[in-house]
Amino acid sequence: MITTRIAQQADAEALPDIEQSAGEAYREIADLAWIADDDNQTVERHRELMAKGTCWVAVGHDDRPVAFLSAEIQEDTLHVWELAVRLERQRSGIGRALLENAITNARGRGLVALSLTTFRDVIWNAPFYQKLGFQMLDDAQAGEWLRQVLRREVEHGMPASRRCAMRLVLSEA
Repeated sequence: MITTRIAQQADAEALPDIEQSAGEAYREIADLAWIADDDNQTVERHRELMAKGTCWVAVGHDDRPVAFLSAEIQEDTLHVWELAVRLERQRSGIGRALLENAITNARGRGLVALSLTTFRDVIWNAPFYQKLGFQMLDDAQAGEWLRQVLRREVEHGMPASRRCAMRLVLSEA
């Protein structure tokens, strides 16, 4: 049985390995296979985000993380930096549960939206988020902050034509 909870500092050591495992799914996509070998978030970065109270883990009966969602608040929006599920645990609803937990938390904080950046055409990216109500944003809708995030991703090697910003509106501003 999997449960979700707020991430604790002791979880940080396990998260880069989960991200690495999740990235293995990209090996199935020839021009994105390099992502499986790319750098993961550092333990220090995970701890920094955890300290903000906006990171969650999915754990098994042994309380060991098998997935995580890391985010931070940007103005009135919870921005999701990473949603990663161990490869062997993918497609079982764990990612959805973590995202629903983040949505509930954002609503409880009075935030108006969630945002993220992702691949437009990878089935477990934009199409997954669209099923949960996220909308792709054009350049003007994205706003300067998300455009900067996308620019940094492109500078890191992500193909600009395949990346997009998305938003889930929780309430009217």
